[in-house]
Parts: sequence; structure tokens; C-alpha cells
Amino acid sequence: MTRVQPTGESAAPQGRPEPVFVELGRTADEADRIEHPGAPRTYPPEVRDRLEADAAAVIGRYPVARSALIPLLHLVQAEDGYITPAGIEFCAAQLALTGAEVAAVATFYSMYRRRPTGDYHVGVCTNTLCAIMGGDAILAALERHLDVDPGSASDTTGDGKITLDHIECNAACDYAPVVMVNWEFFDNQTPESATALVDALRAGKRITPTRGASLCTFRETARILAGFPDPRPGANDGAPPGDPTLAGLRVARERNMRAPEPTGTEGE
Repeated sequence: MTRVQPTGESAAPQGRPEPVFVELGRTADEADRIEHPGAPRTYPPEVRDRLEADAAAVIGRYPVARSALIPLLHLVQAEDGYITPAGIEFCAAQLALTGAEVAAVATFYSMYRRRPTGDYHVGVCTNTLCAIMGGDAILAALERHLDVDPGSASDTTGDGKITLDHIECNAACDYAPVVMVNWEFFDNQTPESATALVDALRAGKRITPTRGASLCTFRETARILAGFPDPRPGANDGAPPGDPTLAGLRVARERNMRAPEPTGTEGE
């Protein structure tokens, strides 16, 4: 609870405004709470033992243990498909943090999901350039086609294959409008191509993004983001940058443009 003093109200004794008490924080029925119905609160011993072995490998990469929180959150997201009370408690115990400290990080970054996520997390960007190039139309078409609403709790298809999300800029403006599936790029999309994409994913077809290896599931992606290798052949064969990405570099070279020479030591 916090005390908020309104303006323009009749004065209380001693000439002070009458205080109003306002309860802060989420309401009991607010969407996207970490305490999602049915979410695990603890892990069975065999799951915890397996996660602890993985967590030890992750933590060992850092000179300060708490620096491993970001990859550990990906690790528990790989286990549950989203961030759960069990995952929060596990990370806190491994790093000697409080649950509140872990939850603060988990709720800050949008890559950590707060409700169950399908095999393929499909994100549509509608920031400025993607919107101008048709991102809003793509999002609307997918909402109709999948019969889901990214702004509600029903953003995952009934078969559990697709979770549709309205995402922020993912630094791929040179290929707008962009759709991302499990954080892999699908460039220069249209409502028709995006619809065909989700249909192929639901049909179980092997899909390769515009840049990168063929897609794996959301949980498998989360484990890779936790720092574990992708065992699939060719998974790390990166595609070269395309012409839109290199346009600025090409112009700079044509005009013999160079960065200015440093004028002093950093910090002077």
C-alpha cells in the first residue's frame, strides 16, 4: 500500500489534504502473472538433479555466480516452456538470490515468457518501419487465421503449435516487415507468406528461416540460448549478410569514407 495525496481536495486537520490509500502491484486476475494456473512450484528430485548439473556448467563460466542469471532463466524456460514459480525458485537457490530478485529480471526481458508457449513462438514486429511496410496487416491476418489474440490469454492455438506475439523492434529494419519464429528471422513478409509459414509449421514441415539453420522448437531454442550447443549438423553455419544490410558499407567504400582517427585516450 502507498499513500497518495490528491490535489484540490478539502483540507484535513492542520491544513493537509486527506490521504488516499492505493494498492500497488498486479490484481489477482491480471493476465501474464508468473503464477499461471497449473504452473509447477517445485521440480521433482530427478528433474532438479538434471537441472542442477546443467546449472553448474553454466555458472562455471562466470567469475561471479549471479552473472549467470540470464542463461539460467533460459534453462528453466527450456524445461517448462515459460517462466514458472519452480523456475524462479530454482534460479534463486542456485545463485543465492531472492525470488524477488530473479522475478524482477524475468519480468523485465520480453524473451522470458510468463505463460505456456507453443512449439513455435511467432512474433510480428509493428514498429515504425515494419508498420509502414505492412507489419500491422500481417499481425491482423495471423490473428484472424489462427483465431488467437496476442493481447489476451488465448494467444496459443488449440493444438499447442503456435503462439502469436506482438513484438518490438528486432533490429532487422533493412528487411521489413519481419516476422520472427523462435527468434529466427523471416524477412520481407506479407500477410500471405506469413499465413503460409504458420500453416507449414502446424503441419510439421521442416522450415528454414531467411538467415540461419532450420527451426527447432521453442524449448530447444531456449536451451541453446542458455549456452548449450545445437547438436544438429550445419546449425552454426551462418548465412552471409544481404544487400540491404551492406548498402551503407558499400556507399562508404565508394566514397572513400573512413572513421575519424582517435584524438586521445578514452576517458581523458
